[in-house]
Amino acid sequence: MQIHLAKSDITEMPVDAIVNPANSLGIMGGGVSAALSRKGGPTIQREAMSLAPIAVGAAVVTNAGHLWAKRIIHAPTMEEPGIKIGIENVRRATRAALIAAARHGFDLIALPGMGTGLGGVDPADAARAIVDELRAHRQPKPAVVYLVDINDEILSCLEEALRLAVG
Repeated sequence: MQIHLAKSDITEMPVDAIVNPANSLGIMGGGVSAALSRKGGPTIQREAMSLAPIAVGAAVVTNAGHLWAKRIIHAPTMEEPGIKIGIENVRRATRAALIAAARHGFDLIALPGMGTGLGGVDPADAARAIVDELRAHRQPKPAVVYLVDINDEILSCLEEALRLAVG
């Protein structure tokens, strides 16, 4: 698996799938979810909500509406919108997203800083957990993962976690 860092608006990524750090209800009201829904249109949330409840540690795939991406992988980090979470939820959501990408044959995915926004997880802790899960994933798909964020602190933490993982 190739891993790249990108300071970018995740809604603009032309990938097979964007990972949405969702809530179990499929409500796309804040953070990355809100941006995906706002730019991609209401069909994304409608489909996500029709597949709810989605357990933390599970993931579902929906359409991507008007986005450049082909699909959205909804991997809940929290049961309800806006609640604070622990690091284990970041691990479980990242793992679920990677398994969903493999199951659907996605080659190229974009993954944000899971749990670092509304979930309140420390960016350095989240970055280590995300990188650990990427390293543990032993399937051929996804072949390329873009770790994407617009926040410099989160990108710096992801870069450091990657550096330490290969060092």
